[in-house]
Amino acid sequence: MIRAALIAISCAVFGPAHAVTCEDVEFSGNLYSVCEADMSKDDLRLFLYNGDGAPYGHFTAVDRALSDQNEALSFAMNAGMYHPDRSPVGHYVENGKEQMRVIPNAGPGNFGLLPNGIFCISENRADVIETLTFVEQTPDCIYATQSGPMLVIDGELHPRFLPDSTSRYLRNGVGTSADGQRVVFVISRNAVTFHEFGSLFRDKLDIPSALYFDGNISRLYAPDLGRHDSGFRMGPIVGVVVAKPE
Repeated sequence: MIRAALIAISCAVFGPAHAVTCEDVEFSGNLYSVCEADMSKDDLRLFLYNGDGAPYGHFTAVDRALSDQNEALSFAMNAGMYHPDRSPVGHYVENGKEQMRVIPNAGPGNFGLLPNGIFCISENRADVIETLTFVEQTPDCIYATQSGPMLVIDGELHPRFLPDSTSRYLRNGVGTSADGQRVVFVISRNAVTFHEFGSLFRDKLDIPSALYFDGNISRLYAPDLGRHDSGFRMGPIVGVVVAKPE
C-alpha cells in the first residue's frame, strides 16, 4: 500500500524528524503530490491569524511563529476558501474557538456546490464530514475548516462531477479514513477535473471521504519533495507541527 511505502521511504531517507510522508504519484495520466499524516502520532493544526490578529498569509510566517515556541512545520497546505481580507468563507475553528459559523446553504462558486463539507480535527483523529451531517452530529472539533465541494462522500464521488468535464485547474484537497487515523493531503501537479481529482482519492488512495480545498491558489510546503511554494497570500493553512530541530 502507498502508506507503508511512504513511511519506509521517509524513515530511511529523512529520519524521525519528518512526521509527514510525501511522494509524487501518477494516476490515470495525471500527476499529484500526496502527503499523509497519522493522527496517532502527528500534531495536526490549523493556522489563520497571528498573535497580533493579522493573517499569517505564508508558510514562512507560520514557521517563524512556531520557532518562538521551539516548534517547526514539517508539512503545510492552504486549507479552505477565504475572502479578500483572508477571513474564511465558511466554518472555522482554531484552538477550540469558533471564528466563523457553519454555512449550510447553497451558494455561488465551488464552495456552494452542495454537498460541501468540513474538515474537523479532534482529539487523536481527523474527519471530513458533509456539512449537513456535521450540523446534525455537532462534533467537538479543536480545529475545523469548511470548504467545498465534497470530492468523495461515503465512497461515492460528488453527484455533480462529470466524467467528460473540460473544466481543468490545479486543485488541492484532503481525505480521511473511516477510523479518522489516516489524513491524506493532495495537490495536483497539472490541471485536473473534479471527477479526476475525486477518483484519485477514492480509487488510488482508498479514501471514503474527501474535501476540495481550492484551485489555482493552491500551495504546498513539503520538504520531502523540495516544495516550499510561495505566491498568493493564503487564508487558512493546515500543517503538521514537530519539535524544532536542534
